Amino acid sequence: MKRAGGACAYTPAKRPSAGHWSTKLIECMGNPDMVVQSDDLTVTIKDGYPKAKHHYLVLPKEDIPSLRHINRTHIPLVKQMMENGKTLAKKLTEKDGTLKFRHGYHAIPSMARLHMHVVSQDLVSPCLKNKKHWNSFTTEFFVEAEQVIELLESKGEVQFDKSRFEEFLKLPLRCHKCEATPINMPKLKAHLEQHSRSKTM
Repeated sequence: MKRAGGACAYTPAKRPSAGHWSTKLIECMGNPDMVVQSDDLTVTIKDGYPKAKHHYLVLPKEDIPSLRHINRTHIPLVKQMMENGKTLAKKLTEKDGTLKFRHGYHAIPSMARLHMHVVSQDLVSPCLKNKKHWNSFTTEFFVEAEQVIELLESKGEVQFDKSRFEEFLKLPLRCHKCEATPINMPKLKAHLEQHSRSKTM
């Protein structure tokens, strides 16, 4: 079944059981070693498998599985998530002026509980291992936080066509800072190190 605009209608699925890999974010919310900050509405945690030198996740305390489950009533929450992420990024850039951050969501997330990424744009990490990882942060698969708010305000929902957006994960590798197209991840990582060195010269 399709929604207007080509997006797939959400079909409720069985929730993963506790301990399943997809529920790890919820477990991390209760781990003091992972929590960076917490307020009445949200918790910010370290990403357990960071894809950059600085990678955090902002999650609601409310049990919201994903983008498909939010509507206009969640606009204040989503705005708070964005502001908390930007506040954290500002603190980090005050310590290191070379840092730049993006704030956003994966269109088709694999982990349970709505979460917004706060990720530095070096994208240098041993946990960033394959093309799927790379494209999930450098293509339209990564949806900016502002865009999510705009969709909620204009349409009252955030729905993405799964088949269309999963195609972004299969695109050829391309550097997010220039037009280079390395043929594999090792060459891409070597290319990113050149960008990193050029900042320190």
